[in-house]
Amino acid sequence: MFLPFGAASPLILIGFLACLVLGIYASFKTQSTYAKFSRVGSRSGLVGAQVAREILDRAGLEAWAVEKEMRGEPTTRSVQIEMVSGMLSDHYDPIQRVLRLSPDVYHGSSLAACGVAAHEAGHAVQHAKGFVPLHLRTTLYPLAAIGSKAWPFLMMLGWMFGLRDLGILLSIGIVMFSFAVAFYVITLPVEFDASRRAMVYLREYGILATEELSGARKVLTAAALTYVAAALTAVIQLLYLLSLRRDR
Repeated sequence: MFLPFGAASPLILIGFLACLVLGIYASFKTQSTYAKFSRVGSRSGLVGAQVAREILDRAGLEAWAVEKEMRGEPTTRSVQIEMVSGMLSDHYDPIQRVLRLSPDVYHGSSLAACGVAAHEAGHAVQHAKGFVPLHLRTTLYPLAAIGSKAWPFLMMLGWMFGLRDLGILLSIGIVMFSFAVAFYVITLPVEFDASRRAMVYLREYGILATEELSGARKVLTAAALTYVAAALTAVIQLLYLLSLRRDR
């Protein structure tokens, strides 16, 4: 339901505060859950790099797929695995087709490491299978990166030059920030689907025992909460910008 923004301003403030609390909780929950299950080793003993490689190979994304292509054998393009510095810095790069794992995940054989590695491998499989939300997110990223920083710059520019009517600048800022909001929202199905795939892989490929799956699931669920908080914050921020424009 569309609310008149004059009356909704207190609601927007409450929304900001709620998102702030949710973001702090999500960050704490992710770190504490990851720390807990990073101390629980998997029975298979596979480290994160091995887990990711197993999933990628089964999806036809072998490390040596380029050689297979040269021989004329049917295969998709290869996906390499690299180690990247930082904690929980794990991600899949769809441009370079590289899956990057943090040191704790790359070398770790814990339930947390297996879950994170399987999740990131899930993104690579999404890419290979043409998962539409992932494609949309990748396309939106450049616009979202610009849009998230554009509106405060436009506002500051107007104040610096003493422009009394910021309506046009606000309108431009809202349009640009909308790309960032779309990016955060479309990220939700991308992340949820990658976690779903991860749990399937961990179970069906025998990487984790049945009783170990709940630990990996808790890690991925906690991480998903951070994306929910980010999406809600972006939506509330867009509503705030719309309220400013409405009051002009």
